[in-house]
Amino acid sequence: MLLQVTNLHAAAGDREILKGIDLAVSAGEVHAIMGPNGSGKSTLSAVLAGKPGYEVTQGSATLNGKNLLAMSPEVRSREGFFLGFQYPVEIAGVSNANFMKAALAERRKHLGLPELSPSEFLQLMRSKMALVEMDAAFASRGVNMGFSGGERKRNEIFQMAMLEPALAILDETDSGLDIDALRIVASGVNALKSKDSAVVLITHYQRLLDYIVPDFVHVLYHGKIIKTGGKELALELEEKGYDWLKS
Repeated sequence: MLLQVTNLHAAAGDREILKGIDLAVSAGEVHAIMGPNGSGKSTLSAVLAGKPGYEVTQGSATLNGKNLLAMSPEVRSREGFFLGFQYPVEIAGVSNANFMKAALAERRKHLGLPELSPSEFLQLMRSKMALVEMDAAFASRGVNMGFSGGERKRNEIFQMAMLEPALAILDETDSGLDIDALRIVASGVNALKSKDSAVVLITHYQRLLDYIVPDFVHVLYHGKIIKTGGKELALELEEKGYDWLKS
């Protein structure tokens, strides 16, 4: 099992947010996690990524059989965990190219692979930028500096393409995207799917799942996954909302 989450409880301060999450994700699969605001979707991604401010009070999470929760965020990334943020941050003074060169070097070193030569890195970067229709000029710009919302989300998928993670969790990647940007981002994600990796999409809306078709849809409500189904479940949620599941 690529990702195995068992009875995961987590709190922020004295408030318990995750109340017993069970989730199993195998390589080659696409999972979607849906739910109303405040249900714990972004908290789940933050806890799995190792974001400070959350305390795991019970349960476990493994990535490729290794204890994910015992790793620092940096080691989780090197092991193949990738989180696409809902609101990607700006990093002033660090170009996209230098940022990715350093990140990729750490990932390859961890995997026992040689560092790419400058020409190999440049060729790889150009091919991955083309995948998400990013202009080559973005390589020399500061990370997300002055980027529009759509450009920031494309940049996230570009980073994912460069790092080739085993598991990518994309937290509301569709948030704030117009239809063209959504198509480009979704096409990039689809192009990166493989039998050796998995994607977990956190979203409010069915529209993303029209472009990236999930194998499983999970409904997270009040800190627990209360229902799991196929892609048809997302359509049902779009039609009925979440109230019918509360009971």
